[in-house]
Amino acid sequence: MKFEDLLLEIGGFGRFQILILAILCLPRINLPMHFLLHNFLAATPSHHCAIPHQEAFVNLSVEEVLLVSIPRKPDGTFSSCEMFSQPQFHLLLNSSLQPENKSIIQHCQHGWVYDHSQFTSTISTQWDLVCERRGLNQATATFFFIGVTMGAVVFGYLSDRFGRKAMLQLSLVCSVGFGMLSAGSVSYTMLAIPRTLTGVALSGLSLIVLPLGLEWVDVQHRTFTGILSSIFWSVGNMLLALAAYLVREWHWLLVAVTGPCLLSIVCLWWVPESARWLIAKGKVKQAHRHLLRCARMNGRKDFAEDMPLTMYAQRMVLQREYKNLGGSYSYISLFRTPVLRKISLCSGVVWFGVAFSYYGMSMNLTGFGLSIYLSQFVFGAIEIPAKVVMYVLVNRVGRRQSQAWTLILTGLCIGANILIPKPLTSLRSVVAIMGKGFSEAAFTTVFLYTSELYPTILRQNGMGYTSFMARLGGALAPLVFLLDEVWRSLPEVTYCGVAVCSGAVAFLLPETLNVRLPEGIEDIE
Repeated sequence: MKFEDLLLEIGGFGRFQILILAILCLPRINLPMHFLLHNFLAATPSHHCAIPHQEAFVNLSVEEVLLVSIPRKPDGTFSSCEMFSQPQFHLLLNSSLQPENKSIIQHCQHGWVYDHSQFTSTISTQWDLVCERRGLNQATATFFFIGVTMGAVVFGYLSDRFGRKAMLQLSLVCSVGFGMLSAGSVSYTMLAIPRTLTGVALSGLSLIVLPLGLEWVDVQHRTFTGILSSIFWSVGNMLLALAAYLVREWHWLLVAVTGPCLLSIVCLWWVPESARWLIAKGKVKQAHRHLLRCARMNGRKDFAEDMPLTMYAQRMVLQREYKNLGGSYSYISLFRTPVLRKISLCSGVVWFGVAFSYYGMSMNLTGFGLSIYLSQFVFGAIEIPAKVVMYVLVNRVGRRQSQAWTLILTGLCIGANILIPKPLTSLRSVVAIMGKGFSEAAFTTVFLYTSELYPTILRQNGMGYTSFMARLGGALAPLVFLLDEVWRSLPEVTYCGVAVCSGAVAFLLPETLNVRLPEGIEDIE
């Protein structure tokens, strides 16, 4: 007897499943508030070199002081990283003159002055992570995603070994602890270490929440479950914009986005362990208890009364079935057999491309004529209709076509904005929002698609491996912004190329529309 058949008898999508999904949506909301926090935590406001001896300029306006102290860039704006070694008072007579002697231009010697109209403080303003230290600013996001990458490997293995729920609880507790340590940081190093560990902890949430929900619902509601979980990611996206708008000081912003994990810890006690996992591990008594609770809550009283006899009569059948599936499995098992090897290689490339392009777009909120808070909110809001459309598409055209074309269209939107002139901010905004919608549609599809590609005994290992590839893409995405020093459009060209290429690879994956979740490797092969 397949687990899917047993699930249909006790109610594949009733009150029991709705309660589980409602609770699991809480940590899902919290995830983007950390994953995209870099946009506000490390925001760099407009700045210029601090000008010494201000008493010498008492008769000059602020604009005039800048004019004689700070060189202009080719576009006419004041330089953020350079200053004159001596005041150039002759520029007051003709500001269009350019100093002939370049030796009088030097790097900032006395620190920087920041515009605090938008942010009270960020890590950039607190530790001067600008100009020559700009790389450290972007590295903050990379450190976080390196932690997420390591966590994907760790929690993927542990959740298959010790269970989904236990590892989800551990992940939440560690997220709170390391998040609060980050908020109390007094130096860059002190921030970087707990922020990396926060990434490790949050990876467990990202990895376990969706599979745990999917393993309790029937085939007909898997797509709905995946889309619903993904919608709450977008809600968290919009709530991050609200939290950042209300809390402009980075220490307290970290506290604000970490606090909701406490609510998730409390509510998680009502979520049962995956019955699929329990049976796969031979823990039939525990699975029986959870399935009985499911039947009663879903109103299957007749079945609930007969269930003890039914379960014990079927126990030997189930144990024999899962004994063949059980044993010792690791990440190496993903590459041992031909079909599974192909799935693992292709899905790894797709996940890398999805995350690389998604975070590349999500961390570039400027240049569209909108405030950073409104851009964050709009980028989050556009994800919801994108997910609703995907709910229809993945059931009509299938997972494979949806995955491939959303990635390709994401790349084309990024490429289009390279060609659209900067002054056309409205058009650039529309194209960017469309690209963000396609990017989120690709992310929504890949979570659902990957959960259906791997068998139960290797599902968390498979999710751990693909999540590792995704976080690798997320870790590299912020660093690509530094390539603008080589060529201004090189970051966008890179995001575009990776998205289109990974979309093409998605065509090599098998279709899973209306196919039962595979239980063992032989189901895949």
